Amino acid sequence: MRAGVPRSRIATDAARLLGRSIALARRERRWTIAQLAERVGSCEGTMRKVERGDPSVALGTVFEAASLVGVRLFSEDAATRTRESELVDARLAVLPQRVRHRVVDDDF
Repeated sequence: MRAGVPRSRIATDAARLLGRSIALARRERRWTIAQLAERVGSCEGTMRKVERGDPSVALGTVFEAASLVGVRLFSEDAATRTRESELVDARLAVLPQRVRHRVVDDDF
């Protein structure tokens, strides 16, 4: 995303909360930023961004950090995750593949 892109308050707050939760869990495990970065396969600067809730960090990197320190994102039960995924897939299957913006010419 481009720098300076406006984000909703809820998105900003959620990113910050997730980052702070990752920082808390890392500290409770007594891991340094460097140790977490090594486990994630990233650099310390990126891990600092994760912990600040910077939305420019790749989602996969944030999820990996959360997973490694034990921050729960979804159910830990594989069967529950599979069931939830199947429900989402079933709903997506009945919706159109593309959404087109309709231009209505109402200029009479």
